[in-house]
Amino acid sequence: MSHITLRFLAEPSTINFGGKVHGGTVMKWIDEAGYACATRWAKRYCVTVSVGSIRFTRPIRIGDLVEVEARLAYTGSSSMNISVEVRTGDMKLEQMGKVTECVVVFVAVDPDGKTIPVQAWQPETPSDIALAQYVKAHLDASRAAQALA
Repeated sequence: MSHITLRFLAEPSTINFGGKVHGGTVMKWIDEAGYACATRWAKRYCVTVSVGSIRFTRPIRIGDLVEVEARLAYTGSSSMNISVEVRTGDMKLEQMGKVTECVVVFVAVDPDGKTIPVQAWQPETPSDIALAQYVKAHLDASRAAQALA
């Protein structure tokens, strides 16, 4: 499976001093959804290598329905680039709005912690193809910037 969506209610135990869900909690949810997606694809234990920019566009309130959708966007020989989008909203209104999105890179590892190859993923739908192209372009730009440093 190349995608997974976690859904749950934002609980009072997740709030910060401002009364909204703590940003670190949202980042934890992103990592958990990405891990589930990567592990399901690789059928192996996976670890997080990097997380792209996270920018919060609006707060999450206690009692909101939260959706954290993780989609496989691109695979390398041993890496999986997972696009994660967090949406939230009031369940009574049936409207969900995007809170943040990012790309998380995972690798599959053997019992000794060494990276192992993963099955290549081929996008099929137009949205999957567009997402894969976007992530590949971002990776190429990042590698080019590192080469100049």
